[in-house]
Amino acid sequence: MTVTDAERLAMARAREMGAGVLGSTSPNPAVGAVVLAADGSVAGEGATAPPGGPHAEVAALAQAGERARGGTAVVTLEPCAHTGRTGPCADALLAAGIARVVVAVPEPTELAGGGTARLRAAGVDVVVGVEQEAAELGALAGWLTGVREQRPYVIWKVAATLDGRVAAADGSSRWVTGPEARAEVHRLRAGCDAVVVGSGTALTDDPQLTVRDADGRDADRQPLRVVVDRRNRLPAGARVLDDAAPTLVSRAAEPAALLAELFARDVRRVLLEGGPTLAAAFLRAGLVDEAVVHLAPKLLGAGPSLVGDLGISGIASALSYSVAGITPLGGDVQIRLHPTRHTGGVSRASGDGTDGRS
Repeated sequence: MTVTDAERLAMARAREMGAGVLGSTSPNPAVGAVVLAADGSVAGEGATAPPGGPHAEVAALAQAGERARGGTAVVTLEPCAHTGRTGPCADALLAAGIARVVVAVPEPTELAGGGTARLRAAGVDVVVGVEQEAAELGALAGWLTGVREQRPYVIWKVAATLDGRVAAADGSSRWVTGPEARAEVHRLRAGCDAVVVGSGTALTDDPQLTVRDADGRDADRQPLRVVVDRRNRLPAGARVLDDAAPTLVSRAAEPAALLAELFARDVRRVLLEGGPTLAAAFLRAGLVDEAVVHLAPKLLGAGPSLVGDLGISGIASALSYSVAGITPLGGDVQIRLHPTRHTGGVSRASGDGTDGRS
């Protein structure tokens, strides 16, 4: 597979574009696209709009205008070939006179598949699989997990001291980490469709679970707030029940049932924030796809730990992770982790293709 330096740079930008619209596109994938003119310069770029709006390729073509003719479209997901709420992106590329298409991830659903075949049949040069792994672990991860497993992608976020404590023994420390780490939590929430806590966290901390900007104002778009409350303990005056954002109080008996409930609501990315007990339940079930750990350079020596009992007695059975990134956050450190378990490749969905783009 031969790609130019300009195309690789464009693919990196396309991934950034997709990441920039996370939380606003579900159940559609968060796709990014860049159109290069025939001379290799950037002519246009775009990302998936909320459902019903234009797909990334169409947005990029609109910005490029006539400069798209004879140029290259670089896109994180194979252009669709079906008509849903919008027309086929493959046809839009052909109408614009695109001569070459560079794709990161092949379309995994039967409903939207066939875009590259249609382009090739019309004489367009198509390259598929460019930086595919990076794209699959980025903005497309939630949608791809939905296609593969019919459930949302789960990001477990936890803040702890160096000795793994999420609070002091006397309950005095509501915030373990500093303001930069707390601001990052709002960014994480903004990129998800739902934020989940357990009833214990809701009772102890009384969080509002909204997305706020740097000035403390509520963002225009808010994810669904979810409280797992099997024993009906959540008081009517809890802040998570205010009108700042939609809220679901779930009686789901296990993580898989909760995720099925959320998937049916078009949730594709979940931020799991709540408590060591709920975190342990998701981890035991193998339902954590990514962990974001905020570590504060502090020692407490006592207090609740970052995760509850996992039923592991020996090191050979320990859950293991690969480090995807380490980022300083003021005086704290963010560590992004992916489980090392094998999840298999992306296979084409059989069924009726209802997870295709619309």
